[in-house]
Amino acid sequence: MPSTHHQRVFLAGASGVIGLRLIPLLVKAGYVVGGMTRSAGKAEQLRELGAEPIVCDVFDRDALIKAVRDFAPHVILNELTDLPDDAASIGAHAQRNARIRTEGNQNLIDAARQSGSPRILAQTVAWSLPEGPDAQAVLELERSVLAEGGVVLSYGQFYGPGTYNEDPPADPRVQIDRAAERTVELLDAPSGVIVITD
Repeated sequence: MPSTHHQRVFLAGASGVIGLRLIPLLVKAGYVVGGMTRSAGKAEQLRELGAEPIVCDVFDRDALIKAVRDFAPHVILNELTDLPDDAASIGAHAQRNARIRTEGNQNLIDAARQSGSPRILAQTVAWSLPEGPDAQAVLELERSVLAEGGVVLSYGQFYGPGTYNEDPPADPRVQIDRAAERTVELLDAPSGVIVITD
């Protein structure tokens, strides 16, 4: 891999709780960041943080392939989740989050394959989910990312400002800023599952 200077990172989920922390860290480390969000209203915020905003829905496969190809990244960082603002409704969102981990992640992999196969890093969770669509989706995401020679970032529960947990939750857990710092350090990590916890 070339040195980090001017390496291009396509950040999917750029306007999420970790995405917003990753952009300034990546820019500071010398990366060129394409920040993907499905919300046009968030583009300006991403630009202010130093990313090139890319408004695209991960489920629009053709648009996504074009967006990734146009940006020509060295690395695709999948930090996509589909979670409600209120932690109490996570259960109701399980299907949507499962879909983003399966179909959404697969679309990113397809886009990578058509863009010179940049490295793929994708987020998952460091705790066991109850049997069901969400647990299956996590396994599917891990399997598919590892099959591409990618890295699975297995995060503990985020805590800190802007997350569901202002105070540290039970283990496994990771402070959100620490999680973002570790993620930037791991962009060149060898393929595998890497647990990111305090």
